[in-house]
Amino acid sequence: MSKILVGFDFSSGSAKAVDLAIDISNRVGFDLRLVYVKKENDDENAIRQEIERRIEGVRPLFKGIDMDYVLCEGKVSQQLCQQAEECDATLIVVGSHGMSGFSKTFLGRNTYRTIAESRVPVLTLREDFNFNKNLERIVVPIDSSPDTRQKVRTAAQFAKIFGSELHILGLYTSDNKTIKGIVDGYVRMVASYLDRHEIKHIDKFVRVPKNLTTTTLEYADQINADMIVIMTEQESNLTSLLLGNYAQQMLTESSRPVCTLRAEQVNGLAK
Repeated sequence: MSKILVGFDFSSGSAKAVDLAIDISNRVGFDLRLVYVKKENDDENAIRQEIERRIEGVRPLFKGIDMDYVLCEGKVSQQLCQQAEECDATLIVVGSHGMSGFSKTFLGRNTYRTIAESRVPVLTLREDFNFNKNLERIVVPIDSSPDTRQKVRTAAQFAKIFGSELHILGLYTSDNKTIKGIVDGYVRMVASYLDRHEIKHIDKFVRVPKNLTTTTLEYADQINADMIVIMTEQESNLTSLLLGNYAQQMLTESSRPVCTLRAEQVNGLAK
């Protein structure tokens, strides 16, 4: 059976990730798995005892689901992605730390690398995310790139799960008529898909005066959005796998949960 995976390190950010993962799991009926990546000299028994104590603490929130955990050692991103493959995960949920950006410890570079390497979508949220508010409005940016529409299926699944309204944001990165025509066509296709699946949506077109990230976040602020769904492209260098600039900026600057996926990711939250 598919599971939802949560990166956990006892921080408040990862605790918020567990809360949101439980909510999603309850709605789709998937079990949860916590993944704790320990350091070489960590006290394994103490870590296990604390994880088990925390699982028992949230167990009253479960509605027909269950949660297990894995304690492993190695590179965080590799372990998260490996566990996601082993348990046929449909989603990885990770937390971050505060408004100043991602922590440079457990969930900093590790988060970026997890997103770059993962074969399933990765949902990131800050520790100050307002969990008491439902995911009512989800922003889906659409530009002229060939893969831009492939995020729509995942966004639509979240909309079905939470009863959300999708905001399809057509981004004009140029005044060139051909570019604008491509964006217009993509948005029409997305709207048709959402109409067929009876998903509420609002279509908005915006000229990008600065950069894609700033424009997307400004719109998300205007509508008080609860999530942003984006694609990312990987750029290789000699030593590492890096996210494209748009994804890096979005993850660093967004105060809202961001679901990031690659074009080849086909897993979903649908049962």
